[in-house]
Amino acid sequence: MEKFLEFVKENIYPIIGLIVAIILLISGLYEIIIGIVVIAFCVYAGFYFKNNKESVKEKLKNIIDKL
Repeated sequence: MEKFLEFVKENIYPIIGLIVAIILLISGLYEIIIGIVVIAFCVYAGFYFKNNKESVKEKLKNIIDKL
């Protein structure tokens, strides 16, 4: 029993993560979270493209030229 408690103390955060993941899978909230992550990524990409127009154009041109 003592070794088990030591194991739990050392690995408390992965255990909590596992419990949260199980709850998300059971409840179906993972679909909402995936949607939020995709939206946040697209917003970040939009800001990046806006602030770095010239470098993005140049990189895209180089990629297209290689094709």
